[in-house]
Amino acid sequence: MGYTQELARSMSGFSNFAVSFSIVSILSGCLTLYGTGMKTGGPALIVWGWPVVGLLTLCVGLAMAEICSSYPTAGGLYYWSAKLTRTRGPAWSWFTGWFNFLGQVAVTASVDYGAAFFTNAFLTLRFGVEASPAHTMEIFAVILLAHGLLNTFGVRLVAVLNSVSVWWHLVGVAIIVGALAFLPDRHASVSFVLTEFVNQTGFHSQFYVALLGLLMAQYTLTGYDASAHMTEETQDAARSGPRGIVNAITVSLVAGWILLLGITFAIRDYDGALNSDTQVPPAQIFIDAIGAGGAEFLLLIVIGAQFFCGMASVTANSRMIYAFSRDGALPGSRLWHRIDPRTQTPTNAVWLATGGALLLGLPALWNTTTYTAVTSISVIGLYISYVIPVYLRLRQGEDFPRGPWHLGRWSRPIGLVAVGWTAVITVLFMLPTASPITTESFNYTPVAVAVVVGFAGLWWLASARHWFTGPHVQGTPPETGARDTELEVR
Repeated sequence: MGYTQELARSMSGFSNFAVSFSIVSILSGCLTLYGTGMKTGGPALIVWGWPVVGLLTLCVGLAMAEICSSYPTAGGLYYWSAKLTRTRGPAWSWFTGWFNFLGQVAVTASVDYGAAFFTNAFLTLRFGVEASPAHTMEIFAVILLAHGLLNTFGVRLVAVLNSVSVWWHLVGVAIIVGALAFLPDRHASVSFVLTEFVNQTGFHSQFYVALLGLLMAQYTLTGYDASAHMTEETQDAARSGPRGIVNAITVSLVAGWILLLGITFAIRDYDGALNSDTQVPPAQIFIDAIGAGGAEFLLLIVIGAQFFCGMASVTANSRMIYAFSRDGALPGSRLWHRIDPRTQTPTNAVWLATGGALLLGLPALWNTTTYTAVTSISVIGLYISYVIPVYLRLRQGEDFPRGPWHLGRWSRPIGLVAVGWTAVITVLFMLPTASPITTESFNYTPVAVAVVVGFAGLWWLASARHWFTGPHVQGTPPETGARDTELEVR
């Protein structure tokens, strides 16, 4: 691709898949937003929304995988956008990168905040610790610190932990579903699980509420672009990267549906789960089904999976920051694209990823709907960055230089579905999620997206359009791209 090889190319194809699978993390996304799903559509949407969203998401992943095979670089999406357009490549690249940066930081924040929620629930059950926003925020900060430290030790350790994560997730799902299937003395009825529709949003339109209920599935099925960001550290990247993207979605789709069915059949007291002292509905479902002791054990499995997910998210986020800074597109680029000579890891980028996630999660101290907004931000930011290169690839038609992994004649129909679905969810997840709309229930997703887009847009118009030329293939950012850093030093 023209870049200097600075990162250690030591990851296998399985390790590449493991990073994306760990970030998708069905035990994190499905369970963290399960309570949201219970309010927005209930069992019917939880069970049937998953395969519908999963198949549409697979179309997005397939379209991305084909491009990844042609351009396997750590920059991933923003690099693709620069190469797939005949005109205004730097502008397409600039905004793709900023949307991806926003989505990556939001995913890290949402995953680790979800892990803090579940950890607080476990501490409530075991030690009686109050499940308060302040305690959750403290745990959130500790988890981010741990992920930052683990990611500074080098990609080999991260690769090993991600491989462990794959089996932790698969075995964990089997244990949770098995426990909920065989230990309780009774289960919810088939009609309840497959047809019960619940609306606790305050809105009167069931169709609108059903659309809101898709957030749980769509939030879970994100982050698989990690396989693209890790390609500069992966062997046989032109094949391993695409396979990592597609396999992460496919395996998650099947295992996630099994998990959701197992949990939904275990529901005994619907309102009791939503109003649990733990503030985590799945925890109360576990307690009602198999008792407090068994619930604590299942919670530990979930917390472990969430920890692995957050760690992989920081890994992918830091590689995107490293690549984007290598091309001079972030403030202070010279700092963020530095590589630790001992570990061959972009250490500064790791701490920017964790620090940005902490800042994005802080409003949860004052706004109870913040977490839902952060998950929406992650979906919108990532999927816009996913679909821009897919759209540009569609415009290229037969001129697209296919790699060794491609879709053949299915490229266009799959790409059209990917673009259309992304347009739908981009609008959907910016809409209000609760009525009446107050300062407590306001969905601040449009505000956060507008701030980032406004910042990137103003910077582009005022300065970057004069010096940002897209991916810079010499391995260091262009001098003009680092202008702000040089002024600060002087």
